[in-house]
Amino acid sequence: MSIPFNKPYYSGNETLYISQAVNAGKLSGNGMFTKRCQLFFENKYEFKKAMLTTSGTDALEMAAILCGVKPGDEVIMPSYTFVSTALAFVRQGCRIVFADSMSDNPNIDPDKIEGLITEKTKVIVPVHYAGVACDMDKIMAIANKHHLLVVEDAAQAVDSYYKGRPLGGIGHLGCFSFHSTKNVTSGGEGGLLAINDSRFIPRAEIVGEKGTNRAEIFRGEVKKYEWVDIGSSFLPSEINAAFLWAQLEKLEDIQTKRKQLWCRYYTGLKSIAEKGYVGLPQIPDFASNPAHIFYLVCRTQDERTNIIDYLNEKQITAVFHYFSLHRSKYYTQHHQGEIPFLPMSDKYSDTLVRLPMYYELTLEEVDEVVSCIRKFFLTTNL
Repeated sequence: MSIPFNKPYYSGNETLYISQAVNAGKLSGNGMFTKRCQLFFENKYEFKKAMLTTSGTDALEMAAILCGVKPGDEVIMPSYTFVSTALAFVRQGCRIVFADSMSDNPNIDPDKIEGLITEKTKVIVPVHYAGVACDMDKIMAIANKHHLLVVEDAAQAVDSYYKGRPLGGIGHLGCFSFHSTKNVTSGGEGGLLAINDSRFIPRAEIVGEKGTNRAEIFRGEVKKYEWVDIGSSFLPSEINAAFLWAQLEKLEDIQTKRKQLWCRYYTGLKSIAEKGYVGLPQIPDFASNPAHIFYLVCRTQDERTNIIDYLNEKQITAVFHYFSLHRSKYYTQHHQGEIPFLPMSDKYSDTLVRLPMYYELTLEEVDEVVSCIRKFFLTTNL
C-alpha cells in the first residue's frame, strides 16, 4: 500500500463552477466567484476586507507594500518559516531580524521579540505554524507599545482561532495561502489578504490592481483611468476563484475529517512520545487546531533521516520541513553582522518530520503509518 504525503481535496463541483465561470464570459478576476469567496471570508471571519491573490506569497508582498516599509527598515519574524515570509519584505529593501521559536512548538517566542526592537523596527510578522496560533495578546501588546504594525502569516491557518478570534483577523493585516498542500486550494496556487485596519483598504485596491485606480473607475468614483501608485498583478483569475468556491462550500466537512485524522495520529503515537522517543505537536490552551499538519520532533537529525528513509521503504512518504532562514545561503551571504544563534529554530529545522495528511487519507492508513513508526522506534531502541 502506497501512502503519499499529500493529495489535494476535490469536492466534485470544481469543474462545474469553472464551466460556469467560462460561460459567464469573465475570466480575468473580480467576477462572481471572486466576490463569493471574498464575502465568505468577510462574513464568516469578520475581516473588514478580504482580497483574493494569486498566491500566499503575493498576499505577503501586498502586505509589505501596504506597511509602507522602506530600505533600511527592520522587520521581526521567526527564522523557522517559509522563505516567502522574509522575501516579501526583502523585496522592499528591509532588513530581516530573526527571532527564535518556542521550546514546545515552532511558533515565534513572543518573549524574544522586544529585545530585538530598535528605532528602525516597523513590523512584526508572527507565523502560525501548522495553523496553530502564536500568543497574539503578547505580540499585539508589544506592537502597540512600540507603535509597530503586525502582519499575520496565516498561510496554514484557515479556520483556526486564538481565544475564539480567527487567525489572520487579529493583526493589522493577515495573509493566507490556498496552495495545493493546504486544507483548501484554489487550484494549486492562490492566496488571500485580510485587511483588519480600514486605513489600508483604499490603497490595497490600487496596489492589487497594478497600481491603478481601476476599482474606483468601475464604481464611478473617478472619470480618468491612470497609474497612481506601485502595485502588481495580484488578482487571480475567475478559474481559481471558482475552484476555491467549490472547496469553501465544504470547509466544515474538510475540517472535521482532518481533525479526525490528526487525533488518530496523536492517540496512536502518544505511547512512544511518553517514552521520550519523539515529540508530538502541542496545542496551547488559547489555540484551536485546524489539523493542517501532523508532525513529529525527533531526537537527532540522523534519527529523522532514518525514520524518513524507513517510511519511504514502506511506501509511506514523510518529509522534513523548513530550513532555518538565518542559516540559508542567501541570508548568510547578504546579512551584515553576526549570524544570530537560534537554537530552537535549528532544532525544528534539523529534527521535525511531517507525516501524510490529506482529506482522502483513511483512518486505516493512519494506523498503518503509526504502526510503522512504532516498529521503527521500538526496534531501534531495544
